[in-house]
Amino acid sequence: MNRYGAYALLTLSMALVGSYVALSKPLLVVFPVLVLALLRFGIAAVVMLPWTPRARGEAPLSRSEHLQLFLMSFFGNFLFSLAMLNGIARTSATAAGVILATLPAVVAILSWLLLRERLSSRALLAVLLAVVGIGVLQFARAAPDSGAANASLLGNALMLGAVACEATYVIFARRLARRRSPLRVSALINLWGLVLIAPWGLWQMSRMPADAFTSIGAGLWGLLLFYSLAASLVAVWLWMAGMKHVRANEAGVFTVALPISATLVGVLALGEHFTLLHLLALALATAGVLLIASAPAAPPP
Repeated sequence: MNRYGAYALLTLSMALVGSYVALSKPLLVVFPVLVLALLRFGIAAVVMLPWTPRARGEAPLSRSEHLQLFLMSFFGNFLFSLAMLNGIARTSATAAGVILATLPAVVAILSWLLLRERLSSRALLAVLLAVVGIGVLQFARAAPDSGAANASLLGNALMLGAVACEATYVIFARRLARRRSPLRVSALINLWGLVLIAPWGLWQMSRMPADAFTSIGAGLWGLLLFYSLAASLVAVWLWMAGMKHVRANEAGVFTVALPISATLVGVLALGEHFTLLHLLALALATAGVLLIASAPAAPPP
């Protein structure tokens, strides 16, 4: 695969994440946070059973790889889901998009600190464009009746916590991307997520009314299926496959698709207010992606 194909996979992955972050808002109206997380990991675990066992001829996982898989799931699945779901329930998708815009910068900084990857001037400029572009959304005030003006400080703090968890996940993903099948990595990460959330989700489910699930319509069950597969399977597979061919700090730039997607879903699907400042922010963020994508090809890391 050439680097443009890898760029496409990374962009699609983060766009999916942004979409399901925003679309989790209607799910949280009917499902408590821990129950929603449990259903997500449970549905995906069933779908991904074929990729869970070791393939014929594949070397066993090392102790270090087991630890990396656990840490990826702990930060990128378990903690990210709890922080994101609790945060998005208390703020708007547009506000979440603004906060998630800090992700490229956090990933680039962690790549420099932990992986000792050099930040080229082009990559640094692309990250700055992405962050500044989405940061403009802070000045795009939503309509008074949208509820965004009253976004909870706690919700925004939880979204910042989700950013830190996702950035940590990106760094750990970089270490496994070349050694293992993306589908098996996705399945094992999800399985760890199910193990971590099961006691809490089952406890919260036991406290729900007996008829809580019977009143949920087919549309919401379909949205739950999309959320489960996009979050646990498709987005992870796309990201792991793309990470085989790029540096972690380059990949961090493409995480700008996450807040762009979340903002677009908030505006187009959830009816949040859209202004010229939103358009300017998205244009600047897109310029950052194009800047890094047009860079001269670098030797494989």
